[in-house]
Amino acid sequence: MNMLRIGLVDDHRLFRKSLALLIDSIDETEVVLQAGNGKELFEQLNRVSVDLVLLDIQMPEMDGYETCKELRKLYPDVKILIVSQLATKGSIHKVMELGANGFFSKDSEPEKLERAILGIKEKDYFFDDDLASVIREAILWEKRLPTNLLATSATISHREMDIIRLACKEQNTREIADNLNISARTVEVHRKHIMEKTNSKNFIGVILFALRYGFLQVEEI
Repeated sequence: MNMLRIGLVDDHRLFRKSLALLIDSIDETEVVLQAGNGKELFEQLNRVSVDLVLLDIQMPEMDGYETCKELRKLYPDVKILIVSQLATKGSIHKVMELGANGFFSKDSEPEKLERAILGIKEKDYFFDDDLASVIREAILWEKRLPTNLLATSATISHREMDIIRLACKEQNTREIADNLNISARTVEVHRKHIMEKTNSKNFIGVILFALRYGFLQVEEI
């Protein structure tokens, strides 16, 4: 059994401890690291490996934005789920641009956290209705910019768009493969190529790219 190793980064100790108990009740997950800010996280990552970091935004010394950016640079394979009360359009869009794999509001029901964690484990991202609505609004705002500021030389094939659209429907690699009658390995190769050609840090970045440059319509998410 491959346990999902999780790190918690939040400056509120009581919340962090309660969150750890909740996560440890989820099958095949374990909390192996707890830190009060980004600086403490990186000190511990020198000796503890993690698969997923649950990260608050508002913290002293090294906040979630800076931590997210550094995690992407130093530990690109580590997934990031933002867990915060700061659920404004600007804050969510900013952490997505920095490479977070999903956003979870502290006001959400506890049961939703399991879906978020397993979603990132299985699909590389957590893309729920709340996040979709924020991305819609952000992209619609960007569409007001002059067309020449939203130009790109990247191209996305029909098959790649099929994969992006199915991913927006919360399908994992196996489900996408079954729908398109191709192998899971082929889906993964396509995903890798799409991320490379769009210069995306993860698949949420791909979706943002496709929306921004008109390959995907906001009504499709």
